[in-house]
Amino acid sequence: MNSEQAQQEILRLSEIINFHSHLYYVESRSEISDFEFDSLLKQLQELEIQFPQFTLSNSPTKRVGGDLTKRFETVTHRYPMLSLSNTYSEEEILEWENRIKKLVDEEVEYVCELKYDGVAIGIRYENGQLSKAVTRGDGAKGEDVTNNVKTIRTIPLSLKGDFPSDFEIRGEIFLPIAKFNSINSERELKSEPMFANPRNTASGTLKMQDSKVVASRGLDSFLYGIYGEGINSTGHFESVQKAAEWGFKVPATPLRFIEKTNSIKEIMNFIEFWNTNRLSLPFEIDGVVVKVNNYEQQTKLGFTAKSPRWAIAYKFKATRVETELLSVDYQVGRTGAITPVANLLPVQLGGTTVKRASLHNADQIEKLDLHLGDFVYVEKGGEIIPKIVGVNTEKRPSEAQKINFISTCPVCNGLLTRKEGEVGHFCVNEKFCPPQVKGKIEHFISRKALNIDGLGDETVDLLYEKKLVTTAADLYDLTFDQLLNLDRMAEKSANNLLFGLELSKKIPFERVLFGLGIRFVGETSAKKLARHFGSIDDLMKASYDDLIEVDEIGGKIANSILEFFGDTEIQQLIDRLKEKGIQFIGEKKEFNKGVFTGKIIVVSGVFSVFNRDELKELIEQHGGKNGSSISSKTDFLLAGENMGPSKLKKAVDLGVAIISEDDFVKLLNN
Repeated sequence: MNSEQAQQEILRLSEIINFHSHLYYVESRSEISDFEFDSLLKQLQELEIQFPQFTLSNSPTKRVGGDLTKRFETVTHRYPMLSLSNTYSEEEILEWENRIKKLVDEEVEYVCELKYDGVAIGIRYENGQLSKAVTRGDGAKGEDVTNNVKTIRTIPLSLKGDFPSDFEIRGEIFLPIAKFNSINSERELKSEPMFANPRNTASGTLKMQDSKVVASRGLDSFLYGIYGEGINSTGHFESVQKAAEWGFKVPATPLRFIEKTNSIKEIMNFIEFWNTNRLSLPFEIDGVVVKVNNYEQQTKLGFTAKSPRWAIAYKFKATRVETELLSVDYQVGRTGAITPVANLLPVQLGGTTVKRASLHNADQIEKLDLHLGDFVYVEKGGEIIPKIVGVNTEKRPSEAQKINFISTCPVCNGLLTRKEGEVGHFCVNEKFCPPQVKGKIEHFISRKALNIDGLGDETVDLLYEKKLVTTAADLYDLTFDQLLNLDRMAEKSANNLLFGLELSKKIPFERVLFGLGIRFVGETSAKKLARHFGSIDDLMKASYDDLIEVDEIGGKIANSILEFFGDTEIQQLIDRLKEKGIQFIGEKKEFNKGVFTGKIIVVSGVFSVFNRDELKELIEQHGGKNGSSISSKTDFLLAGENMGPSKLKKAVDLGVAIISEDDFVKLLNN
């Protein structure tokens, strides 16, 4: 076969495969067997290997994945992806319609559609070819996940029909419940952690670096919002029907996934139908979206700062089931926090089997008046761990024992304490309670901290049991001979672990600071602190006022930092880690000189021209520092809409200058 013939054959096979793929995955029918389809795909793959110069950018072979992505590029949306305002009652739907009628004189048609519980996506097509897929992100910017989206078989790589030359289609990517259950069954067999729910799994899958793994997960989609020039349809409903002709999987009209109406009564009928029947769907939904259909009317209605006025989301109440409470366990975290967890008679809830539910704290147990053997109501309203929300007292056994919160640690028998102003109980035996000691080390070696290769939780358990390690610094005293004497530790594993420890000495200060496990100091806070102070020594010398000058560091975090570094054992730990060569000096961020040089500015509220991150960036670009809370050192409060009243009051009380977004822009221009 010569080059010209190969190019033509690649085009022919691609068209045939795309046609049959659409029939199977979108229209749920087939005209050829799986064997014939696989044979066609194999022919195409072989030709592409032989003649790579003719491989199409959107070849059907891209569906199997294999591309590796080290980072996802941030992309600015051409059309902002705003969130919808939520409602939970018919009265609020009526109020929404009344507001519309005040702004639109003519008759209004509405479109009702399902609110899919997945990941919002915007996909751009140029000349009928998929060119870019971007997540919602913060609504203004999202992440480019094109390679991963190409693996989803219900999303066409090439279009057919009279599509616009350049447009964007939006919708939802989700994981079908059957796929989710299948993935969890496989993970259970391998003794791997189970995924929490389909929505979180879909989100995590879409952000994986290996598109081959994404392809294996079986993500699905519904696409339904058209944006761009040259859209010939007059309304949203008509655009959705047109998108189906171009090859998209859109909400099906016969299945009542989407309906057009002009009455509130029919809107509420649609809502009630799906509130009753949603558990019969093969995917999860959490409500219904109602939109004004006509595009001209949508334009007339416009937007608020956060959402379109022409659309609203009706959220269903959380799914609730009843099951028996078998027992209560108490877990101990690395900070000593005690978390009660209910063990339940297994029950199906929202497409997953629930065996455990969070009880949060002692107050929650007391409020529910829980007894062993109670029949409890369990909800899964967006929580990773389902929660108990009530008790069916009519079914309570007469001999049922009341559950009283424990007074000593379930692991080390240390006394529990409850700090003033906090709801949780803590084990005070911080230095010798095994879950706390091991938890701190496990946090130190975790991927986002020092990321020590060859050292996992099981090895930490073993090292602790053998009394070789009780602090993070002890890790760096380990010898080859000590490791070799451990169970299941061969020479190669021991060498890998020691090499991983040596490499960890190059981990930058901000990650080391996160790895120390200061209460309330997360990954972002650690980064801001490291860049502000530049070294552990300067941070340890910082006062309360110095700390709250740092962007996003409030009083609670500041007090926690002061308490942490005030501990002499922590000071000794840091000295030992310094001796081992751990990085405790970073790159101190120098601020530019400009109109805000030497000024501390607190940004609060919602703004119309810039978002808060953009304002903070502008402040730093012009020499200022971002503060997270108002203090006597604050120079300006940049106030937007819906600002917290406590910040405003404190600014007034302290005499801090309050400026608007317009004032801010004028200062920049001057």
